[in-house]
Formats: sequence, structure tokens, C-alpha cells
Amino acid sequence: MLSWYYIKGILTLAGIYLLPVLGLSLLTGFTGLFSFGHAGFMAIGGYTTAFMMVKLNLPLIPSLIIGGLFAALASFIIGKLTLNLKGDYFCIATLGFGEAIRLILDNVQYFGGARGWPGLPLKTTLTTVVIIDIIAVILLRNIVNSRHGRNMIAVREEELASSVIGINVFKHKMMSLIISAFYAGLGGGLLATYLGFLQPKMFSLVRSTELTIIVIFGGLGSITGSVVGTLILIALPEILRSFANWRLVVYGIIVVFIITARPEGLFGGKELSFNFLKGLFKRSVSKARGEN
Repeated sequence: MLSWYYIKGILTLAGIYLLPVLGLSLLTGFTGLFSFGHAGFMAIGGYTTAFMMVKLNLPLIPSLIIGGLFAALASFIIGKLTLNLKGDYFCIATLGFGEAIRLILDNVQYFGGARGWPGLPLKTTLTTVVIIDIIAVILLRNIVNSRHGRNMIAVREEELASSVIGINVFKHKMMSLIISAFYAGLGGGLLATYLGFLQPKMFSLVRSTELTIIVIFGGLGSITGSVVGTLILIALPEILRSFANWRLVVYGIIVVFIITARPEGLFGGKELSFNFLKGLFKRSVSKARGEN
């Protein structure tokens, strides 16, 4: 029987990782740009938040916002250099960026280097995470439904046609990348003040890959899918803990099976709204009547 303290810990971690997943959902699911460097943005947000709280004694929320802004600034610089690249080159560039950030932090002794930075203030609670997640989901939904969001989707669907009808492709890719990095920076800051410890290897390529898998697992172009996918894939390794050393193998098999069985992801670009539930109910009723 799992204790509430243990369940609360899993929910808090899921809520923290939901932020970079939402950001990546905007970049990958709605704009069509794959990134394997979002752990790097999390690292920048995490270390900046910790610096603001420990060295400058700022409260949590201003520190988180500054951490997110530093991650967004880094994404602006990377975007200026790489967003004009075609094909998979942007993805490779973000991979290199994420690893470069980790290696730089490994060698910055001011932040503890590869040994990590212990003793950070423990300020993140489940309530804080839930409130920030709700605000983040509402903001992302408004962005996706705005004119800019529709332009991002148009860029994802056909980049050349979008530029022909007057959409500034580079500008909307840049907007998507900056917002995405800001979300990742917030997640990194919350993680730092929840664990009370930071270490560069927490933000490795494996972490970036996990974030991308969650977005694909939930369904590209679906905010609901990102939320549900994060809850399932963050909780799954803990649920499988009774398998001991085999739990990560079982976890991998389950993920591969689900993605193979449903390549479009759990939600396949759909959102869980009242109208969607109403339509689902009507289809179920019609099907039941047809069978009778």
C-alpha cells in the first residue's frame, strides 16, 4: 500500500516535468520542430533559479521567472543560429546544445561542478506545482488557439506554402522555441527547489529523450495528451518498482508496445473537451443502438 507522502512525491515530480513537456509539445507537436536539447534549458532554469535564491536571497516566484527568462534568452541565441537549418539539422544542433550545457556545468566549480550543488532551499510544494501547471496549460491553450498558434500549425503542416501566403516562418519558429524554453526553465527551477540538489548529469541526453518520448506518447499536437502522457510515464517506473532491476526493461517494452499499437499517440492530436466527450458519448450510443 503506497503512502500519501509517496504518491504526493510522484504527483509533484509529474507536475514539474509537465512544464518542459508542455513547452516541447508547442515546439514539436504544434510547430513541427524536434528538439533533443530541452534538458539543457531545464539546467539553465534550474541553476539560475538556485543562484537567485541562494546568492541573492530572492523569493521563489521571481527566481523561477528569472530562470525561465534566462532559458528563453539562451533559446533566442540558439534559434538565431540554427532555425534556418533544414531537415534534421536543427534537431542535431539542439542535441549538441544540451550536451554542451551539461559539460560546461560539469566544469564550473562555483556551482559544485560534476559533484553537484547541495543544500538548495526546499520551496516547491505540490500546491505550488499544481497552480503553476494550471496557469501554464491555460496560457498554452490560448497561444495555440491564437493567430500565432494557427500560424505555427500552418508552418508544421507546410512550411513553403505558409511563407507563400505571408506567414513569417522564422518568426513563428522563434516564438515557439522561446516559449518552449521558458517552460523548460520553469520546470528546471521547480526541480531544483523540490530536490534541494542539482547535478549536471540530471540534465543529460537521456532526460531530453524522455521528454520527447512523453510528447510523442501523449500525441503530437495535443495538450491533453501531454498532460496524460506525463502522468503515466512519470508514475510508471514507480508502479513497476516491484520488478526491481527489470523495471526499466518492462517500462521500455510497455512504451514501445503502446507507440507501435498507436503511432499517433494516446490522443492523436485531439483534446479532451466537453464537446469531445459529448461526441464520444453520442458515437457510443449510436453504435450500441446499431448493434441492437
